[in-house]
Amino acid sequence: MIIAIDGPAASGKGTLARRLAARYALPHLDTGLLYRAVAARCLDLGRLHDPEAAAQAAQTLDPATIDAETLRNAAVGEAASVVAAIAEVRAALLDLQRRFAMQPGGAVLDGRDIGTVICPDADVKLFVTASAEVRAERRFLELQSRGEAITFADVLSDIARRDARDSARAAAPLVRAQDAVLLDTSRLGIEDAFAAALAIVEGRGAAPT
Repeated sequence: MIIAIDGPAASGKGTLARRLAARYALPHLDTGLLYRAVAARCLDLGRLHDPEAAAQAAQTLDPATIDAETLRNAAVGEAASVVAAIAEVRAALLDLQRRFAMQPGGAVLDGRDIGTVICPDADVKLFVTASAEVRAERRFLELQSRGEAITFADVLSDIARRDARDSARAAAPLVRAQDAVLLDTSRLGIEDAFAAALAIVEGRGAAPT
């Protein structure tokens, strides 16, 4: 069973993907981390807006070396949105993501183009969203807990920029797949959101393990 979960930043898709993966004993891939890793490499080189450098970073990326904790900061998140708009970067990471999805038994992948590009034939597709203000509040609290000095206004502005960039890019823009089930988590706590996501999966014929 392949479960594809798409949605904008801080919508809750990653948390739901991890919990669904645990529920069904499936491997999980946070595809956003791939782009964050590429972005971090470009930042280190001082070549964030260099498509050639970004493509090379994507082509040589070893997922086994990714340290998620070092990549979950505001600067890398913003930079990831920049490199994700580069067609060569997306092409370089396409096969890696598809091979992950095609493991025996399936997988859970979350990102922004899973149901539309990476796994268009996924067994279950969810499009998880929430209002920009709610998503900004979630991200603000997360970054605060990590000790980052940032204001809510800055986070909200960052969310707006990333939404615009992700939706307007020519390469695999963020859009809801026609057969994806919409899940708005604006007014849902994590337990209620997970219960709603689980009901969607089970309603599509998935049996618990």
